[in-house]
Amino acid sequence: MVLAACSAPAEIAAKSGAEASGKVAADAPAPPAPPAAPASGPMVTFTDNAEQGEAKRTFGYSWPAAVAAIPDLAARLTAERDAMLAEQKSDWQSALAEFGDSDCISCVNRDFEKSWDVVANLPRFLSLSASWYDYSGGAHGNYAFDALVWDREANRAIDPKAMFRSPAALQDAVGKAWCRKLGAERQKKLGEDYSDDGFFGCPPVADLTVLVGSSDKQRFNRIGLLAAPYVAGSYAEGSYEVTLPVTPKVLAAVKPEYKAAFALGK
Repeated sequence: MVLAACSAPAEIAAKSGAEASGKVAADAPAPPAPPAAPASGPMVTFTDNAEQGEAKRTFGYSWPAAVAAIPDLAARLTAERDAMLAEQKSDWQSALAEFGDSDCISCVNRDFEKSWDVVANLPRFLSLSASWYDYSGGAHGNYAFDALVWDREANRAIDPKAMFRSPAALQDAVGKAWCRKLGAERQKKLGEDYSDDGFFGCPPVADLTVLVGSSDKQRFNRIGLLAAPYVAGSYAEGSYEVTLPVTPKVLAAVKPEYKAAFALGK
């Protein structure tokens, strides 16, 4: 399975206290949209949908052409896709058996979509990000993010966080800048309702999705930090995205075997 860099729906709901019983009214509000990913050429898209009366199940999974060009990576994502589809089908059948005769449409509707996109395509590394949305009953669905880096030389996937010496080293390198920019973004979004002493403080980098990006297509010189709903703010606030340049402190936090792939950013 792909190295996940985000909170699972159950963990998100538990943190927020959100209702997940599947017995809430069907006219639930639509989820806020995740950040738009940059276009990276043609997409390979897979869908599998079904209907049984008013009950519906929709499933979508996609990746860019750059992934399709790497057979082992495409096989890895295919395995994840198939496992997620099988899980959704099983959950839907259970919901139909339990609520099929009721008038609770939200109880028997399921929706899942995950889309990968290119963050940076370097000679050795392909950096990817993904956003996914999952609705499995209740007031609303949840969305969050994933990330991975494919090492063409080693022919394997790497969690971007694993390119750094330790979580503590990465926190020390970008933590203060992340919290400062997050505070500014939250204040901009919330206005007079903003407070930095509420339920949501500045989460550690370990709780975020970390992306490694590049402005020159040669070396990584940017760090992206993504916070899904409930990680840095309420569901209504949506997600937060911060991009930071690679600094000397970030370079010092990179593991020796990956240091040549990084450069100072602006």
